[in-house]
Amino acid sequence: MNGPSLREIETINPATGEPLARYAVHDRAMVEAILRRAMAAFASWRATSFAERAAAMNRLAVHLRSEKHRIARIATLEMGKPIGEAEAEVEKCAWSCDYFAEHAQAFLADESVVSNASESYVAFRPLGIVLAIMPWNFPYWQVFRFAAPALMAGNIGVLKHAANVTDCALEIERAFKAAGFPEGVFSTLVVPSSDMETIVADPRIAAVTLTGSEAAGKSVAANAGAHLKKTVLELGGSDAFIVLEDADIATAADMAVKSRFQNAGQSCIAAKRFIVVDSVYYAFIDAFAERAGGLRVGDPLDPMTQMGPLARTDLRDELDRQVRESVAKGARIVLGGTPLERPGAFYAPTIIGGVDEAMPVFREETFGPVAAVISARNADHAVELANDSQFGLGGNLWTRDLARAHAIAARLESGGVFINGMTASDPRLPFGGVKHSGYGRELSSFGIREFVNIQTVWVGPAKLETAASAAE
Repeated sequence: MNGPSLREIETINPATGEPLARYAVHDRAMVEAILRRAMAAFASWRATSFAERAAAMNRLAVHLRSEKHRIARIATLEMGKPIGEAEAEVEKCAWSCDYFAEHAQAFLADESVVSNASESYVAFRPLGIVLAIMPWNFPYWQVFRFAAPALMAGNIGVLKHAANVTDCALEIERAFKAAGFPEGVFSTLVVPSSDMETIVADPRIAAVTLTGSEAAGKSVAANAGAHLKKTVLELGGSDAFIVLEDADIATAADMAVKSRFQNAGQSCIAAKRFIVVDSVYYAFIDAFAERAGGLRVGDPLDPMTQMGPLARTDLRDELDRQVRESVAKGARIVLGGTPLERPGAFYAPTIIGGVDEAMPVFREETFGPVAAVISARNADHAVELANDSQFGLGGNLWTRDLARAHAIAARLESGGVFINGMTASDPRLPFGGVKHSGYGRELSSFGIREFVNIQTVWVGPAKLETAASAAE
């Protein structure tokens, strides 16, 4: 079988290494047609009522639920997510559609402000076409957590997805069409990353949202900034999972396994650095290893499988490099530590102890099923270690002392802190990071307002004010 041409994308099943399909890349004429349709759609979509948009979004949720298994199977084949997790992801997308259908109007309602005007208020107007550059690890959820609020705000969505989940990308477009959204309101571009500079610069693109690597974020932000376009970036993470001496160790260990090994560890907000105070270090690492050692790794289409392959072999090889270099610096393998000898991009669930700040598994983002366990002298030292990272996306804190937990949360440099629970994105809560994890927020009332024109409306005549209040 000949390899793909320069104008084709080939997808590979990471569980078997076998090719799945080839897709023709959109040429310039196709891209132009898609952007032209999107621009035409904006003129009418922005004028629709919230009720009309909500009805379409509710229909989309119904479609996702009714086609859940088929849609989930596409993700499992393309990027290796266990079928149960893939179905849960589709359900979460449907939930987000329903959530923003219900709440968008209240989130974007005009806000009256007392001023020197006869009337003044703040309105929230759509910007136009929002270009979404999305990754493969949650191929549906990453898209819907942008699309549901952005489209409910009256914007248009254009998606550039990761090449290895091209069928997922096209399936999302098909879902919007099946739900009866007008032509052009949501479209997928099948283009290589090398085309992004030109597309971001296109004057019809009003704003850009990207979830991906730090390098991709810097590149897109620089390009968008050169054209004065708003961006929201959700980049990498190296989330700390802090276990204090008074934590419920059994519960923390249970959640550690789910937090680290769900989706084969391929999540920006997965727990990655497990920072445990000395007095419970060995109790925690033993419980963690015992539970992780029982994970069933295998065919992601098997409902009994708990962990599938990584999405690509190069990702597996990079993860293995981080492990080997850390061991060479003195880390100790507690569990796993090697690729699995079988077809596909499988890596054993891995726990590494004796980790310090100089090792790759501490300093770099580990995007796979590898947990680095670090000892801390006390709670203050744990906070210091947690903040000793260029990333600041999410994090966990385990303690029975909630007053202490709130005080520590205020000191953690991250976009989210989850106390005695697993870090997760939720349509009701803002999601995003600080430092090299990006900027801006997705989801909730904060996320829907990222891609709107916050417009001041002032109606005269002016009312008489004191000189001091009118000076500005």
